[in-house]
Amino acid sequence: MTALSGKRILLVIGGGIAAYKSLDLIRRLRERGASVRCVLTNGAQQFITPLAASALTGQRSHTELFDREDEADIGHIRLARDADLVVVAPATANLMAKMAGGHADDLASTVLLATTLPILIAPAMNVRMWLHPATQRNLKALEDDGVHVVGPNDGAMAEVEFGPGRMAEPLEIVASAERLLAPSGPLAGKHVIVTSGPTHEPIDPVRYIANRSSGKQGHAIAKAAAEAGARVTLISGPVTLPDPSGVTTVHVESAREMLQAVEMALPADIGIFAAAVADWRVANAGEQKIKKKDGALPNLSLTENPDILATISHLTENRPPLMVGFAAETEHVIEHAKQKLAKKGCDLIVANDVSAAAGVMGGDSNKVHLVTASDVETWPTLAKTDVATRLVERLGAMVGDAKP
Repeated sequence: MTALSGKRILLVIGGGIAAYKSLDLIRRLRERGASVRCVLTNGAQQFITPLAASALTGQRSHTELFDREDEADIGHIRLARDADLVVVAPATANLMAKMAGGHADDLASTVLLATTLPILIAPAMNVRMWLHPATQRNLKALEDDGVHVVGPNDGAMAEVEFGPGRMAEPLEIVASAERLLAPSGPLAGKHVIVTSGPTHEPIDPVRYIANRSSGKQGHAIAKAAAEAGARVTLISGPVTLPDPSGVTTVHVESAREMLQAVEMALPADIGIFAAAVADWRVANAGEQKIKKKDGALPNLSLTENPDILATISHLTENRPPLMVGFAAETEHVIEHAKQKLAKKGCDLIVANDVSAAAGVMGGDSNKVHLVTASDVETWPTLAKTDVATRLVERLGAMVGDAKP
């Protein structure tokens, strides 16, 4: 038995080159005991045929809103209700826009507007389309409406471009579907925001202020939270790590962008602020590359960045009930962590020694101290993945203890 055994999946296939992956997705879902019924948009039929989808599902595929046979019993309403989960893969920019705007001009969009079932979308489009403000607005609207998102991943595009916009792999979509249909673990049903990695603060178009954070710990925490049943929004600074599967990842560069992304992701049940955010940025960043001038040093004026942890901790509305900060210190680790706990207004500080001798920055292991207002708990040196798993278990217990 798997989480998908006996489950009914309605798969809406959008019109993009990634539609070919939907055929493998059908196979993967059926391998796990799910039954699959397909709706193909007109665009999808330019890449795969209804016959191919039907051959793999063992059921008729649906393509037309005004189908005489289907609509005799209001077929689009039946499709919208007769399932446990609706999966949209690929979710093209156009299909996402229709969903966000409440359009119903074909079978796919009508079913999506009529359904009250949980919806999981796997976006897929050109990188420029994905990064366009309109698409990002539509994504935010869909997430606010409770739509679940898996991917997109970074990768090569059909247009010989590279970047975010590549549809999540079929097994990643399956894993997300399993979590939605059978959420289990200490964080089941919770929304968790995790920040990870460094921020880059521009000096000019080619230079920036940064730090040595690799993002390994934050990304491991996001993955562990998803595996614990949570819906996870990972807000990542520039890292070389792949996006964790089953996690909605938002990529940012600067501290101000990270704060904005966190605010847009609220509300949440838990906020885990593992990113090593730059404390300062250049107030007078150059619009052009700063050139050397006979040995004269450039005059760089620094200004303080927003304090993301303190800002969110002191919200009067939408403050996550459990706020977790990180303290990366090179000396007096516990003392500084206690001071940070009081100053920031969070509930827990995860403190560690990031001096060169510790090897934490960029490394695969970590030794942390959990600091609360009443206690300090020191863990042994562990792999960062193990730190993440133990931390998520602890947070699950804290959330459980807080229940009325």
